[in-house]
Amino acid sequence: MRPTLTRELIVDEARRMIVADGLDQLSLRRIAAALEVTAPALYAYVDDKSDLLRAVAEQELDALMARFDEIDEPDPVARVAAYFRAYVDHAREQPELYPVLFLFPPSFAPGAPEGAATPAATRAFATSAQAVIDAIEAGAFRELDALQASLVLFTTAHGTASVLLMGFGFDRASEDELVETAINTVIAGLRP
Repeated sequence: MRPTLTRELIVDEARRMIVADGLDQLSLRRIAAALEVTAPALYAYVDDKSDLLRAVAEQELDALMARFDEIDEPDPVARVAAYFRAYVDHAREQPELYPVLFLFPPSFAPGAPEGAATPAATRAFATSAQAVIDAIEAGAFRELDALQASLVLFTTAHGTASVLLMGFGFDRASEDELVETAINTVIAGLRP
């Protein structure tokens, strides 16, 4: 017996398809076929493919935030490093879903199309940015623009994760060494 069609079931199938076949292969028609319904039946639950991808992105960003919420470092620099590691670890554990995180930017993103931002992306970036602000206020980082410093950290974390996912054949110890080197290098550049 086929399960009752719901938004949650459609989002779960989209997530499964992205993991199995990649983001580029996702289509509403394929989801409908997998769920044994017609494509128009999906529109009672999702507006379009973008709405569906937003739902998947929100799930992934919520999972990333769950990792961030587990971090309770009182020292802001240690917290910055822990968020960096959590971000890279999330990418390593969810490589197929990692690109979905960037389909919908935080609300402050310059040049982002109207309505493109998601609250989950805004919350994730704001959480990690707060550690940067705290480090600046504590004198552990130079007096600099907190948004710029946060973007530098994000860029470094994103670049590190992307390199690890490219498949250079690193073993886990070499991957971890690269992550630590990236963290230490960017933090050293932010110190007074």
